[in-house]
Amino acid sequence: MESRRRTTVAELVRARWGDHRPGLWCEHRVLTHHEVAAGAAARAALLTDLLPPGTAPHVGVLLDNTSEYPLWLSAAALAGAAVAGINPTRRGPELARDILHTECRILVTERTHLPLLDDLQLPGVRLLVTDTQAYDDLLAPYADAHPSAFTHATPDDRILLYFTSGSTGAPKAAICTQGRLAAAGDSLAGSFGVLRDDVHYICMPMFHGNAVIADWAPALAAGAGVALRRRFSASRFLDDVRTYGATYFTYVGRAVQYILATEERAGDRDNPLRMGFGTEAGAVDAAAFERRFGVRLVEGYGSSEGGAAVQWSPGTPAGAVGRAAPGLAVVDPETCAECPAAAFDSAGRLLNGEEAIGELVNRGANPFEGYWRNPEADAERLRAGWYWTGDLFYRDTDGYLYFAGRTDDRLRVDSENLAAAMIENILARYEGADAVAVYAVPDPVTGDQVMATIAGHFDPLTFAEFLLAQPDLGTKMAPRFVRVAQRMPVTATNKIHRAGLRREGVRCADPVWWRPPGEAAYRRLTPEDAEP
Repeated sequence: MESRRRTTVAELVRARWGDHRPGLWCEHRVLTHHEVAAGAAARAALLTDLLPPGTAPHVGVLLDNTSEYPLWLSAAALAGAAVAGINPTRRGPELARDILHTECRILVTERTHLPLLDDLQLPGVRLLVTDTQAYDDLLAPYADAHPSAFTHATPDDRILLYFTSGSTGAPKAAICTQGRLAAAGDSLAGSFGVLRDDVHYICMPMFHGNAVIADWAPALAAGAGVALRRRFSASRFLDDVRTYGATYFTYVGRAVQYILATEERAGDRDNPLRMGFGTEAGAVDAAAFERRFGVRLVEGYGSSEGGAAVQWSPGTPAGAVGRAAPGLAVVDPETCAECPAAAFDSAGRLLNGEEAIGELVNRGANPFEGYWRNPEADAERLRAGWYWTGDLFYRDTDGYLYFAGRTDDRLRVDSENLAAAMIENILARYEGADAVAVYAVPDPVTGDQVMATIAGHFDPLTFAEFLLAQPDLGTKMAPRFVRVAQRMPVTATNKIHRAGLRREGVRCADPVWWRPPGEAAYRRLTPEDAEP
């Protein structure tokens, strides 16, 4: 049987030529789909002329979520080039390393980010500053460019080099081709019933895969509109949704929690949103979001590199992300044996996490396309002929998968393996907790000790009583240390900054409470207590 023809992102961009419906909203600017295609063609023509021959066709984009971001994504698609999303929270040599590692000969930025580039050594990199007259003058000769002039892009051409975060080492630039991005957009648009009249609200940063793959791509595939928020704002979320008529949005990390922390109003359910799609909202916050805004959140899973994905479907149990597709398995990373199914009590609490939680692997074919010039990282992902996601899961007897955290977030306490996410789910029930993070700190003898950071109100007496009342809190799970913060530290993508929390440990600026060995009560940690 003849295989289905693969689509390119360039084809999706060209298809919008002649479509004069509003297609892109950003701050006070509105562009039609046709104007987006025309702007992409102009930038593609400029890019073709500026890229030195014989070099990798890569353009770095160091921008907030301005209209220039999707224009350059579309331009790169037409030109058969790749966009490297540059994280503006990186600094100094680390920022320079990201730009040079991905071999960007062009760096598109804006005036607000120019101070980040001061004193950086970026040999061979040409700077384009979008909000300047010089940039407008540079683009002017290409105003009549037509997207039909660009027909050479193939499904195998790189379109994205997006950095994946990690707790150790430099970020790795994952490769995404036009064929994979177009297919992902088409799949999500089909799964969620995206229509031409829908508007996708992009409030997550576009240098991150979530915003591009899960929000921009399905809108492009369906011919839907896109509304941009320069930077995520919980206080502006509902106003933006109403202003733009947004029907869909994506989120990562603590974004949903921040929205829920805004002042509740009687008319919150009066909004056009149909659904939100993302990761790490948590069952408690997802339920609260639906009660308050009348909007269902769908928790999905897809490894950043594309090697494994789990799709939600009707009938998926609460807390699960979806049913395991053929090839996906939860295995013990040490023995490679498949983990037994999870057992639950009558309240749905996991009873056998020690044996049921393992790493999700894809033992079948997968679309992982590798990292840019990082064979060591490729080999780490592909071991024993399998794709290892680096994420912890457990599965029920019906094959539904439940996310349990990153492998980096696994703790070993008194020879027992624990998943930080499982402990977080329990501590999130504590009435004073607005946000919770659990992570390992070194045990002075061997292995790890459990440390938690709680943002919100903390009372040592009621917290100790709370722990004793939790039937699913294992004997090794109770935090030895509790850091109390006014606000949870997060990354630029609103994920908890676990690497920073682990690095600071008990020697941090916030007050820390601890439970001495053999005691149930918590007391303030003193400098003397912190000495090994």
